[in-house]
Amino acid sequence: MNTENIVVCGTSIVGLATALGLTKAGLRVTLLGPSVAAPPAVPGQYCPRVYAISPSSQSFLEHLGVWGMLDAARITPVESMEVFGDASGQVALRAWQAAMPTLAWIVESSELERVLRQAVQVFGIAWQAEKFQGLESGAVVTDTGRRIPAGLVVGADGASSPVRAASGISHESKAYHATGLVVHLTAELPHLNAALQWFTFDGVLALLPMPDTADGHQVSMVWSMPRAQADALQALPEAERNAQLELRLLEASQGRLGRLTVRGVLAGFPLFLEKSGMVAPGVALVGDAAHRVHPLAGQGLNLGLADAEQLIDVIRNREPFRAVGEMRVLSRYRRARAEPVLAMSLATDGLHRLFASQAAPLALARNAGMQLVDRLPFVKRFLISGASGG
Repeated sequence: MNTENIVVCGTSIVGLATALGLTKAGLRVTLLGPSVAAPPAVPGQYCPRVYAISPSSQSFLEHLGVWGMLDAARITPVESMEVFGDASGQVALRAWQAAMPTLAWIVESSELERVLRQAVQVFGIAWQAEKFQGLESGAVVTDTGRRIPAGLVVGADGASSPVRAASGISHESKAYHATGLVVHLTAELPHLNAALQWFTFDGVLALLPMPDTADGHQVSMVWSMPRAQADALQALPEAERNAQLELRLLEASQGRLGRLTVRGVLAGFPLFLEKSGMVAPGVALVGDAAHRVHPLAGQGLNLGLADAEQLIDVIRNREPFRAVGEMRVLSRYRRARAEPVLAMSLATDGLHRLFASQAAPLALARNAGMQLVDRLPFVKRFLISGASGG
């Protein structure tokens, strides 16, 4: 085993996956961050935050040995995706069009964390449940004053990343002045394993398929809404808020799934477009610490898991005489991730800008473009391949 210690700061999904993958590659790893175990899953109750896991991310999780540990009854395959413009535009993408069994899988955040934590424990990865305080030469300093030797520090500590700040890695942030509202819903009609998305005057609405419950068919809502509208909705008393949301959902979704009834607590998070320099001597960033994109494509976690996979691969395949934190090594990671992260940032930001404009000529063009795409099978195959990480 390599004697250089790698400290992974951050114990959410991307941090856990990075630590597990580095350990399986024969490297010595210490996790630094909170160690609060997620409560066990309760039948009929679902974590409010869910992710659309792409085939490439699923393959990575399978390689880590955790995909098979997930409860299959709580995973929903996405076999098709329907995207609706704000007029007549519509695009339907189906897995079979690219000879794939599924486009993605909808998985709860808590379930991913649960199986990753179990795997970390099985591999005996050292875990310090303290907070990152700063960097010293060759070490991480915690809030208790502990010094943890580190040949490489991996910042997997979220969008506000203390590791990024302490290392001086460049960072740019642009607020969308929008809020992502999330809640689970009971649908009157079955979702048929289809992910549905509408570009509306109120932002971007997505309904993701989930397992049925005793109440009926279930979908998870992600509505990227202008901040002022989201704030006004969230400020209402619960009963009034739910009633208004259900009316707006019926209108925005054009009755595609019939009546939609709120079956959870509405939560919201601000939306940003962010990028960073990703590396510094002895430091590499992954996940939200490195970048954030608009959630309309549902690719945030997939980008983070791809960061982890690429970083593991670069470190594992470095020359034997190079240290894990050497800039020549870390620059390879930055170069490998530059194009996919930029492409996703441009795509999501471009779509957001395109549909945010209410100019009549632009509205006509974007909906006509969607109709054209829907008639071109080779374009659909390209879009499916990009969305699946292929």
